[in-house]
Amino acid sequence: MERLRLLIVDDHPLFRKGLRTLVGSVPDFDLVGEATTGEEAVARSLALQPDVVLMDLQMPDGSGIEATREIVAASPTTKVLVVTLFEDDDSVFAALRAGARGYLLKDTDEEEMVRAIRAVANGEAIFGPAVAGRVLAYFAVPRREAPRHFPELTEREREILHLLAQGKSNPAIARELSLSPKTVANHVSNIFAKLQVADRAEAIIRARDAGLR
Repeated sequence: MERLRLLIVDDHPLFRKGLRTLVGSVPDFDLVGEATTGEEAVARSLALQPDVVLMDLQMPDGSGIEATREIVAASPTTKVLVVTLFEDDDSVFAALRAGARGYLLKDTDEEEMVRAIRAVANGEAIFGPAVAGRVLAYFAVPRREAPRHFPELTEREREILHLLAQGKSNPAIARELSLSPKTVANHVSNIFAKLQVADRAEAIIRARDAGLR
């Protein structure tokens, strides 16, 4: 029987303990490590090369979304299964855009959690009942492709530029997107360089001229 290597990422000790117990009860699951921050998650995922990362979204140093994006980009064979308290549309779709293969809430029962881990490891996409309906509804509605402003920017950079155009500060953007202030500052610097603007005010003018409000 092929064993699945799992990495747990969560900053709550009691929840990590519960997942650790669950993983230990399944004969073909191996827990290869744990992490409590997004930065640790990325480093340990690259070092340990787990088959599945069980990823919380909210952690002290920022977002599990950013960690998910970095893990998937650096190690395409590692699958990320989000296990979180948050079921709002913004969190769900941000996680999917970052490359997560599944999305469960923390109150998912043990049997469903085990099935989801196996499904994600096999390349399937899996969603808990509370999330699946909204995902299906989203993709069932035809959508026209909107013109992309500033194609030289990444999706995350355009998102941050939009918030800049609304007059939001870096700390406010960090809170809204569940990113660390340092990550936001790096993105803002990249935006300035790509748009060839000297400062925040000039970037806001460019954004508003393009219709971002």
